[in-house]
Amino acid sequence: MATEHLGDRLGRLRRLADLTQEGLSERSGVSVDVVRKLEQRRKHSARLPTLHALAKGLGVELTALLGDPPGIPSSGDAEPPQLVAVRRAIVPPLFTAPAEPAGVERLSPDLLRAELADGWTLYHSAEFGRLMDLLPGIIADARLLAAVGNPDQRAAGQAALGKALQLGGHLAIRLGKTDLALSALERAYAAAEESSDPLLAPMVSNSVAWAYQRQDRLDDARNLAVHAADGVEREHTETAEGVRVWGGLLMSAATSYARSDDYETANDMMATAERAAARLAALPPPGDGKLVSVFSRSSVRIERVRLAVQHERPEEALTLAKGIRLSKDVPPSWRTWLLLDVARAHTDLGDAAGAVRALEKLRQVAPAWMRHHTLAVAIVSDLWNGPRRPPGLRKLAEFLGVAN
Repeated sequence: MATEHLGDRLGRLRRLADLTQEGLSERSGVSVDVVRKLEQRRKHSARLPTLHALAKGLGVELTALLGDPPGIPSSGDAEPPQLVAVRRAIVPPLFTAPAEPAGVERLSPDLLRAELADGWTLYHSAEFGRLMDLLPGIIADARLLAAVGNPDQRAAGQAALGKALQLGGHLAIRLGKTDLALSALERAYAAAEESSDPLLAPMVSNSVAWAYQRQDRLDDARNLAVHAADGVEREHTETAEGVRVWGGLLMSAATSYARSDDYETANDMMATAERAAARLAALPPPGDGKLVSVFSRSSVRIERVRLAVQHERPEEALTLAKGIRLSKDVPPSWRTWLLLDVARAHTDLGDAAGAVRALEKLRQVAPAWMRHHTLAVAIVSDLWNGPRRPPGLRKLAEFLGVAN
């Protein structure tokens, strides 16, 4: 877990939002006494509904209040060599002689695409350490491929470079480094504009929208996603790749609407996305599914569950979750969110046993992601400090280090 105390983070976010303690209390519905005790470290934790209310009052995601996943500890110490190497790969040193190209004869677009697919698999499996080891080499290979050969070969190399930098942006977001993420994504977009893939720029736009959401730039995120979705809808929705990119942008825009308290518009957009996902069954599947936006009937329903939970509609969330048949292309990261949101809905309804069942399943299918999710720690801590501890809770609490 990040070492910053909850009260310190709460105070920092409150000041960034230009709120007094009394103002945050009014916007969140949490008593000013609780806010004060947390910031003064006289209270070291809060129950999950209180944390949700504070996050909503601050206008941030819950993970911003709880702390980012612990792939890189945010202790204020110097960054580890792995992350420094990723930074140098994304943002090469200025005013230095370029490195001598090496291994040109060993590079091939097919090999690089395989490396990229493996990198995205590591990302979706929360293998962030291994990904940090491999990503600098992937980016370097892609840069070289984008600089050599005839125009068509260079355009294909730019597509690989854009996808590699997009992966770097996603990794940086997961590590809580949104400024590095936006640097990576800006470069990814520039590569996409020079590439042979007309859908890459919209996919990168979706990633930028996610980074904006993490920074609470909801209007920017929504406008970007809607603009990119309109462009894809006009020209590319006759293929599975195009539908997946368009649908992913619709879901992104819906999330921004929902976080802006316009749940009805968000729900309408998600219904449109769900209808679009149904069209995929009649279209030939993408050739490289791992390199296209995650979008299917399963992912749409998972996102609808998430939005319902975030808007304090736990019964609706559990109804949406019933009967979801996860397709084989749904990555572990999305399966994790579904199980976490089901656990959260059960917790909000006071069903500790139901929450534990969902968390036990999560530990079975995605233990690495469970350790990386601050929301999992928050739910288990909330249950552990509750009036009843159902069977199985102790093992979960010990697994996440919250048992006392």
